[in-house]
Amino acid sequence: MKKVAFYTLGCKVNTYDTEALAEIFEKSGYQVVDFEELSDVYVINTCTVTNLGDRKSRQMIRRAKKTNENAVIVVAGCYAQTASDEVIEIPEVNLVIGNKDRKKIVEWVEEIQRNKKQKINAVGNIMQEVDFEELSVFEMKGKTRAFIKVQEGCNQFCSYCIIPYARGPIRSRRPQSILEEIEKLVALDYKEIVLTGIHVASYGKDLKNITLIDLIQQIHQIEDVKRIRLSSLEPTLLTMDFLDSLSKLPKFCPHFHISLQSGSDTTLKAMKRKYTTTQYKQYVDNVRHYFKDASITTDIMVGFPGEGEKEFEETYNFAKEIGFSKIHVFKYSPREGTPAAQYPNQVNGEIKEERSKRLIKLASTMEKNYYQRFVVSKREILFEQEDSRRKHYFEGLTDNYIRVFVPSKEDIKGQIKSVLLKDVKEESMEGYII
Repeated sequence: MKKVAFYTLGCKVNTYDTEALAEIFEKSGYQVVDFEELSDVYVINTCTVTNLGDRKSRQMIRRAKKTNENAVIVVAGCYAQTASDEVIEIPEVNLVIGNKDRKKIVEWVEEIQRNKKQKINAVGNIMQEVDFEELSVFEMKGKTRAFIKVQEGCNQFCSYCIIPYARGPIRSRRPQSILEEIEKLVALDYKEIVLTGIHVASYGKDLKNITLIDLIQQIHQIEDVKRIRLSSLEPTLLTMDFLDSLSKLPKFCPHFHISLQSGSDTTLKAMKRKYTTTQYKQYVDNVRHYFKDASITTDIMVGFPGEGEKEFEETYNFAKEIGFSKIHVFKYSPREGTPAAQYPNQVNGEIKEERSKRLIKLASTMEKNYYQRFVVSKREILFEQEDSRRKHYFEGLTDNYIRVFVPSKEDIKGQIKSVLLKDVKEESMEGYII
């Protein structure tokens, strides 16, 4: 049996795509093995959000070839899509496929296996795509939560972001396809469904006859679905009408990852974001009106071109005012082909590092403050796995996205249990099963 190995960089959408590609190979008779093992084919599913993503992708390409110099090396994903001519010139690479026509991956691999000297650049123009590419997943290996890709592409064109050029315009998946995939996954005992996409808030805009809330309501009707969670959201989605409908669905998990990027209106305008800080705060207030225990998490970028100390202080103070439960802090990285890469007043790397550390320290304090609210309270936990550091301890997530560790001599992976939360730890809590 031929073997294939995968390495995934980047977002949950990439993770979903990798699972789908693995199933395509399995249906063609391949065995999926660990990336460190000897394999006939290595697929690196790349990310290009930052320069670090590109560099890490190239490292994994070289590592794969060192493991087996006779293997076929396939590069997929966003780095492949935006820089296919560059990637195909990497000596170790045999096939570049980007983010479309991925169902042909085995066909191209086997063509290369017949002709070892051949290189194939199969990347097409993603900006002309109008239909969602169906890549269904029927088993999330090693997972208790099922990530369901419902949408592809982005029409926002923020000034710093390469993703619209890597993923193309918005395309929504047909609801019937989504529901069929979920039915198969819950039959395998997956209890939580996480809806993911490049710009989930735009779901249905191209289909015209369905919205995101319509889709969530349909999923809610599937009896064996116990939890529904949303991945990253644009704040403008969170209107009172949307949240009112959402609050009527008891299976919905009150965790909102609401992308901020900056707490300075000057910087938001330069980023070409579609809201002000005043509007953002109103959307957060909307959420808290309907979901008092909601976890509000976000992304914040430091060191955007033109961000001075004044703009950073505005961001720092705004984050403090909102009181996020978690912040993903990252440093601005110029991406060739985006407007911001040409902006004047690029920020020094040392300044970015210093601002990043300050914001991370604030984020840690706010996270602990949020967790402290739930000490000696009861929450339902979906347990994902045994703690790798302690025997007879298991970890899982509350509905509002607190990671919790509990002692248990029974294997409780994949089960939902009532837990009394007792202590706040570093980025987590501990408790006891009731």
